[in-house]
Amino acid sequence: MTPAAGRSRFLFRTALVLLAAATLGASIGCNRPQPQVAEVQLPDQNDLRDRIDKVIAFNGQNRHLSVGDQAAWQIVHGALAYGPGYEIYVDGKLTPAIAYLLNGGKLRGWDMRKGDRGVVAVLEQGSKMGQGHPDQWLGYLSQAGLSLDDKLVVGGETFKINDLLTQAQWDLYEGMEGTWTLMAFSTFLPLDAKWTAKDGQEWDIARLARMEAGQDLADSACGGTHRMYALAIARNKYLKDGGKLSKDPNGSWEIVDKKITDVAKAAREFQQPDGSFSTNYFSRAARSAEINDRISTTGHVLEFLTVALNDDELKQPWVTRAVQHLVQALELTEQYDLECGALYHAVHGLMIYRDRIYGPAPNSPATAVQTPIAAK
Repeated sequence: MTPAAGRSRFLFRTALVLLAAATLGASIGCNRPQPQVAEVQLPDQNDLRDRIDKVIAFNGQNRHLSVGDQAAWQIVHGALAYGPGYEIYVDGKLTPAIAYLLNGGKLRGWDMRKGDRGVVAVLEQGSKMGQGHPDQWLGYLSQAGLSLDDKLVVGGETFKINDLLTQAQWDLYEGMEGTWTLMAFSTFLPLDAKWTAKDGQEWDIARLARMEAGQDLADSACGGTHRMYALAIARNKYLKDGGKLSKDPNGSWEIVDKKITDVAKAAREFQQPDGSFSTNYFSRAARSAEINDRISTTGHVLEFLTVALNDDELKQPWVTRAVQHLVQALELTEQYDLECGALYHAVHGLMIYRDRIYGPAPNSPATAVQTPIAAK
């Protein structure tokens, strides 16, 4: 795809909505009652695996963003899904996005400066160009397979990813949105790590996870799916390192595990007969006629479930139906613009699912982050 063809404004088109809604069983009409959607049949597993591989490959090889047309919010989401191999157009030439950014490349919304304890990624609250949430860049870079020793050039001076982390530790405070902070800390730090923030409070990962578990998902970004993803990878690390939920003296990990279990149950309870997850996420059952909405919510919820469920749970038919619905939706929209957050979180969820159920894909455009799940 040429740079011009690859300039996805990621807006939905009416014709696509009408076509895909009809194809996937949605009913459109203001004055007509909505018919019941039939429950879909389970797919052949080998066929589903091959379709997942094609969807992942297509969206990695054919949807290329550009530093001239898109901003950091869109491009970092692509890097979350496809890792260091994710390419963007820079001056008309395909270039690895992460390497470009970490080596000081210019991009709208990629705004960093030297801080008093490391490197500050400037927050643009609610932005869809810059960092819209605290430590969002650090969180997504942690999931893209980077290490703390990777180079980071800011203002012509060379730092490391670790300098983003040490600044995040310093800036942490009670009650903040710590979702992406927890994502990064759970990936990069040992569980017994302790640090003191600038307000004098002492922190560790268990305290941060308990704070996040106490937040209201209805008021959280994307229905709380990112928050739950972060909680799940923190819980998984605790279990992998030999932690016992019932033996945690502070009870933090039992609280976290219960939150994860309850929310995963809500996802299943509110799932639609066609396999899609509720467009109201974990609060109530709901379905949209717009395929972009279903890609977004089903993709975000699946991404959480792929790190929340154990191996046996992930193989259950209700999860398979969700994967099938998401794959079909992405197949139907290959020739249309999609919103970046919806697309790349969906692809990331499919990558992790593919790796856990079938093993790593041959010739994959990227390797999905592996998040081990301890037997429960």
